[in-house]
Amino acid sequence: MPLFSVGINHKTAPVDIRERVAFAPARLAGALRELTAQPGVQEAVITSTCNRTEIYCHLDENAHGAAVSAWLCRYHGLNLDAVAPYLYTHEDTAAVRHLLRVASGLDSMILGEPQILGQIKEAYKIATEAGTVGTLLGRLLQHSFTTAKQVRTDTAIGASPVSVAFAAVSLAKQIFGDLNKHTALLIGAGETIELTARHLRENNIGRVIVANRTLERAHALASEFNGYAIALSELPAHLSEADIVISSTAAELPILGKGSVESALKARKHRPMFMVDIAVPRDIEPEVGELADVYLYTVDDLQEVIQENLQSRHQAARQAEEIVDVQVASFTGWLQSLSAVSTIRDYRMNAERTRDEELANARRLLAQGRDPEQVMHLLARSLTNKLIHTPCVQLKQASAEGRDELLRAAHELFNLQHPTPQGTGEKNEQ
Repeated sequence: MPLFSVGINHKTAPVDIRERVAFAPARLAGALRELTAQPGVQEAVITSTCNRTEIYCHLDENAHGAAVSAWLCRYHGLNLDAVAPYLYTHEDTAAVRHLLRVASGLDSMILGEPQILGQIKEAYKIATEAGTVGTLLGRLLQHSFTTAKQVRTDTAIGASPVSVAFAAVSLAKQIFGDLNKHTALLIGAGETIELTARHLRENNIGRVIVANRTLERAHALASEFNGYAIALSELPAHLSEADIVISSTAAELPILGKGSVESALKARKHRPMFMVDIAVPRDIEPEVGELADVYLYTVDDLQEVIQENLQSRHQAARQAEEIVDVQVASFTGWLQSLSAVSTIRDYRMNAERTRDEELANARRLLAQGRDPEQVMHLLARSLTNKLIHTPCVQLKQASAEGRDELLRAAHELFNLQHPTPQGTGEKNEQ
């Protein structure tokens, strides 16, 4: 069992459990070195995000994955029995499949999200710098990156937005095209607005204005995205600057009315405005949607887009699973070939040892003055007999026991063109 993984994620555990087994980035390298110092653990990589913590290990043949699970709990000062119901484990092929699905976004809370791939790459980097990645895990992690890239290239799993923030920014791009010459006004400073700001930055938004009831919070968010902050009372003075308005506050009454938007449109000389009201209750009066040059979407409008896109992602996910199947088989084939490496090495060492013994014997005979021609014939005959002796004994034994599959395997292994007639043997065998 060379490959083993153990983990906990958003599907198996609530956040209060997940946060207890999470690894702080600053402690990750030390944890990796401590883990690989455990008996039987040759290599290790740890991924730890808000939604999952997973350990991937290359273990010795006699090592047990249960020891890795026990170490995880011991490291965090937790009782294994209390955490075990939330853990999942995978071995060998199942571990390969799990990692490839995770890297491809097929196991994420939001199907097809791309952030997890970057997080796995960072985990690989940290493990490499810590010296806990070798040939096997190195090959596996690189294979997961290639698979994830193929899934993104060959399927549409990441093409459609499936979060409110992402959907809002995607609609803005459809209306304005490039966003680098446009200004976005974000009303509120909560999690959705922060995520919207991140998506806008990723799409090279020109300017960001953050309006919030608490100006200090607006400043904190605006500074992170190179924007500037205003109080809600300043909205009328700045509304005309905004090509994109996205609002998500906890206000009980609308913040923007039809009159203030009409005034802004006049100041803009009726250049279009894209407005998204994510709040419940609404931040923008519904009548604003009646104005020419205003594209107003509510959270319900976005949910329709998201549901359509989720269906599209589920269809793409089926294609992605087929890609994962192929890539699992590819890596498993390489993994299985490793078992032949040691067998080939041992077989070659035995043959070379026999060769050296017979060569030394031939040299002694030559030193004694024996005829070189006779010594060469003796060397060839003796070397041949010793090399074929064990296989011949094993094949005769297999024949006597009716193990025809071994005889057929010998034909393939030694590339014999014609079957050997039954009852014949090697005359020169000693």
